[in-house]
Amino acid sequence: MNWRVFLAAAIALGCMAGAAGVLYRVKSNQQLGAPGLRAKPLAGTHRVEIQLPERVLDYKSKEMALSEVETNSLPADTSYARRLYEARDGFKLMLGVVMMGTDRTSIHKPEFCLTSQGWRIVERETLSIPLEEPPGYQLPVRKFTASFVGTDRAGSIVRGSGVYVFWFVADGRVTAGHLDRIKQMTWDLLRTGVLPRWAYVSCFATCQPGAEQETYERMKKFLAAAVPKFQTAFPMPRGEHRIAANSSDRLNGRSTQRGTGAVE
Repeated sequence: MNWRVFLAAAIALGCMAGAAGVLYRVKSNQQLGAPGLRAKPLAGTHRVEIQLPERVLDYKSKEMALSEVETNSLPADTSYARRLYEARDGFKLMLGVVMMGTDRTSIHKPEFCLTSQGWRIVERETLSIPLEEPPGYQLPVRKFTASFVGTDRAGSIVRGSGVYVFWFVADGRVTAGHLDRIKQMTWDLLRTGVLPRWAYVSCFATCQPGAEQETYERMKKFLAAAVPKFQTAFPMPRGEHRIAANSSDRLNGRSTQRGTGAVE
């Protein structure tokens, strides 16, 4: 064997061994961070009870269970919540949360949520929603506009549109970007040994083709009122420093720590 090839192979093996050692040490010393949402710990598990509000503005709501297919595909320490909200005029939207535990595979690419159900994403945007509390800030979000073509029971073609808004939040972290979440999670874990407890928050509403912008405006108004009721982390204004909060307070939704907002 050529000595250069042998040397390259030895270096590659050394790098792999070193990386494996680093990953092993990180995992063995890994701590799970606190949620960025209001949640109550479930004794004896890494799961929490996520507290989505029952009433928002003039919307009433009911809790929606995940399907067996969904729960079977999620790691055992995944926490989740889902509520269907309905306004007085019949407008409906679904608000959902999937929160990881120690298994990072609890959260997947948001595109899968729509495409796996037959929706086609026709537009992607990074936007922000103004929230008045606590205190006023801009919530970074991603918005997917999607379309659906199917048939009804009579065999007639049915067309529909949907607006899907989502973001990611952990204690001291808020971002609209899936890749940015992964980058922040990796950096925090390597730097501090703490695995941020990221949650994927989503809101979905269907509408008739052509009514997408009107639907999004209603969703913005709903989220501006709903988010302060269940989210404790929010972007930090320029010039301010992060404030460390007691872990037990953070877990019970009393965090004083501010996060850094970022987007892809």
